[in-house]
Amino acid sequence: MVSILVLVCQLSLMAQKPIIQGHRGCRGEFPENTLPAFRHALEVGITVLEMDVCISADGQVLVSHEPYMNSLYATKPDGTPVSKSEENTLNVFKMNYSEVRNFDVGSRGNPLFPEQKKVFAYKPLLEEVFKLAEDFRIKTGKKIYYNIEIKSDPKEYGVSQPTTVDEFSEKVWAIIAKHVHPEFIILQSFDFNVLKYWHKSILSGHFSRVDLSALVTRKGPESTCADLGFTPEIYSPNFVSLTKDIVNECHAKGMKVIPWTVNENSDLQAMIQMGVDEIISDYPSRSLKNL
Repeated sequence: MVSILVLVCQLSLMAQKPIIQGHRGCRGEFPENTLPAFRHALEVGITVLEMDVCISADGQVLVSHEPYMNSLYATKPDGTPVSKSEENTLNVFKMNYSEVRNFDVGSRGNPLFPEQKKVFAYKPLLEEVFKLAEDFRIKTGKKIYYNIEIKSDPKEYGVSQPTTVDEFSEKVWAIIAKHVHPEFIILQSFDFNVLKYWHKSILSGHFSRVDLSALVTRKGPESTCADLGFTPEIYSPNFVSLTKDIVNECHAKGMKVIPWTVNENSDLQAMIQMGVDEIISDYPSRSLKNL
């Protein structure tokens, strides 16, 4: 009887361990949102790849956090670093993807992440990331999931992104539908107009069902649902604003809780104690070891 109770307790503890998502692949370890980063994340055992998508001038869906070339780490085709003053002129929404691909976003490293490997890398197409991960899935038999953020800001409609969230969403959905079964997709955004469009499209059958994740900084679960007009599958806050009561409130509403971006072990352990479902981390391999 005692051994059965011990086993039940062990299983309960195991069930409480959250899934670790690799933020932008593994930004702390390899250049963010690049094939080397996603490859490394998969190789160390990550099964959920978090990434961001933007749109090029020729309508390609590419993986990038900013809709421009970041002066922190981008290098121009002529081998010179992108300067801060050049960022606004290097708007990927105004560049054909063939131009975007010629920029090196890995060899200089990132001063904010000194442990990051310095390797040549470019901003890949979303379909390239899918191919990499799906090939890995076929080879290993592991289920691979994707948490895709549509980088959208109402102030940028028609400036560094399509004029409407409808157009942006349709382009992203077309790539997803072609390459990955929707059950393996989380679609997240800070722009609630994006989430509203996906929710409407799913309800109408225009899009297949995917999990929708509301990215927030300090907005609580109740106001998040009220502003959206529906309850998303996932509440994804900045971890510093999260409390045990908020986690409980989300779970009572049927929402998973996936905080970002948790890099220190003390914060990781605090999130585990709160009972979060998954954790987004720049250092996924380290986070896996500390579970």
